[in-house]
Amino acid sequence: MNKNMRIFIAGHGGMVGSAIQRCLQKEGFAHILTRPHAALDLTDQHAVKQFFNENPVDYVVLAAARVGGIHANNAFPADFIYQNLMIQTNVIHAAYAAGVQRLLFLGSSCIYPKNAPQPMREEALLGGPLEPTNEPYAIAKIAGIKLCESYNRQYATHFRSVMPTNLYGPNDNYDLETSHVLPALIRKFHLAKLAERRNWHAIEKDERRCGKIPDDLHEALGIPPAGAANNVAGTHAPKLVLWGSGKPYREFLHVDDLAAACLFIMGQPDDVMADVCRASLTTADADAVPNLRPETYLLNIGTGEDLTIRELAGLVRDIVGYRGDIVWDPSRPDGTFKKQLDVSRLNQLGWRPSRSLRAGIESTYRVYLQSMIR
Repeated sequence: MNKNMRIFIAGHGGMVGSAIQRCLQKEGFAHILTRPHAALDLTDQHAVKQFFNENPVDYVVLAAARVGGIHANNAFPADFIYQNLMIQTNVIHAAYAAGVQRLLFLGSSCIYPKNAPQPMREEALLGGPLEPTNEPYAIAKIAGIKLCESYNRQYATHFRSVMPTNLYGPNDNYDLETSHVLPALIRKFHLAKLAERRNWHAIEKDERRCGKIPDDLHEALGIPPAGAANNVAGTHAPKLVLWGSGKPYREFLHVDDLAAACLFIMGQPDDVMADVCRASLTTADADAVPNLRPETYLLNIGTGEDLTIRELAGLVRDIVGYRGDIVWDPSRPDGTFKKQLDVSRLNQLGWRPSRSLRAGIESTYRVYLQSMIR
């Protein structure tokens, strides 16, 4: 990639987009285009078309998306499918119409079937029913992959799609109504530690900064009414209730490692990408995986390692320093039992993440704590 390329990051304000922007800046890319939502609504087709007409772009990174955890996906399914379809369709088509030949589309591991063989290969796409709790979001992301594939087939563009595993890191969402599992665990254990110490002022500050504490968590932690002095006892000893059984497995990648992987993939020559992405389509089981085409250019991004949610909770608990009780609520949904990505394509290209999960969570928690003293 030429350091003078004009790169538009759609979604630069989010966790993924901001990490990619930091990575590009660190590597010396000088012409990075960004627009906040207030200046460019990506669901507005006319506005997106006008942006590309007025701003020459060489490469698009499509990281903009409506995202959230199980609760958010269940509560707002129409928003998730509509907004993501509109964002993707508008940006991909406007980029093509403006003559942009290169685009990187950020998807999600939830695109793969609920019961896909583990670890999940790229060829598992469209191989079975999706996990119901995030089906609308997954369908939107699958449509984005197929849009990129179709423009590549029909117009010889070089649009690539990457499927990250579960992400965490700077600029994550800690609102417990919409957050993913790892940021939710970090915040819940932090609140539980504060409740152990009867630091009600710090809890009130956390709530003002990160969003409302749900009533059930408020009750479980024994948090007194707002405005209570630090020496006021809680209503009872804190008890942290976590969703589900804790038995499902999840894989996690620090968002800065994802950004490094994206830049690595963006810089791969077309013939190298083609060789890696097409090689698996010529294997003996190709007839069993007919849902990818040579023009798909799809790559998983992950660590290739996973752990149970219970193990993750134990790790976060240790890092945060909470010593109280944990109760698992099996009446809450678990989601897909296992979602480990097969990252052999990416490893074949020569990329691997640089951070361990413990080191990544430790640095993320430090950033979280720093945000509380600003």
